[in-house]
Amino acid sequence: MIQTIVFDIGETITRDDRYWAAWADWLDIPRHTLSALVGAVVARGQDNAEALRLARPGIDIATEYDAREAAGRGEFLDESDLYDDVRPALTELRRLGVRIVIAGNQTPQAGALLRGLDLPADLIVTSGEWGVAKPHPDFFRRVLDVADAAPADTLYVGDHPANDSIPAKSAGLRTAHIRRGPWGHLWADDPKVTAATDWRIDSLTELAPLIRG
Repeated sequence: MIQTIVFDIGETITRDDRYWAAWADWLDIPRHTLSALVGAVVARGQDNAEALRLARPGIDIATEYDAREAAGRGEFLDESDLYDDVRPALTELRRLGVRIVIAGNQTPQAGALLRGLDLPADLIVTSGEWGVAKPHPDFFRRVLDVADAAPADTLYVGDHPANDSIPAKSAGLRTAHIRRGPWGHLWADDPKVTAATDWRIDSLTELAPLIRG
């Protein structure tokens, strides 16, 4: 029985529209250009950060991130960055007694911003706060530490096969692949994804009926 559900952040809980638009504006390139480059690296199976390196060869992403923060153009999240199904889905799951954890590959700043949205979650934490990022096995060991449930009773929900479904399954967790965002749509029917997922969903609101069932 699923006792804890752990949610990825980007393109699972939050939309990445603002994230990529802010980078395009900072690098002074058309937003469409950067979006197209994101699509290209997703199709290649590369990490999203490669899009920034294609747009600006030789870029030091950490240095540019700090420069954006110093210029007052750093990370920002508000209610409009959440997918519409997030609050109703999490609220219903908590009503069913499910422990809710949100844990993904984000900065400490993103973690603070998410916690400021007062989401119906028991814990919100990021890789930047833990000091280890997906898909490293230590990330999923940390997930299990905070899940307060056995691996077979813990469900990890995410859009990214290489960062979410496959390593979570390897760690012994149950998995759900959500079909949204570039990774979620493009790789949803890949044989490796279907082999590594217990469920494939189009909305977070599908989770409560699965749990009840």
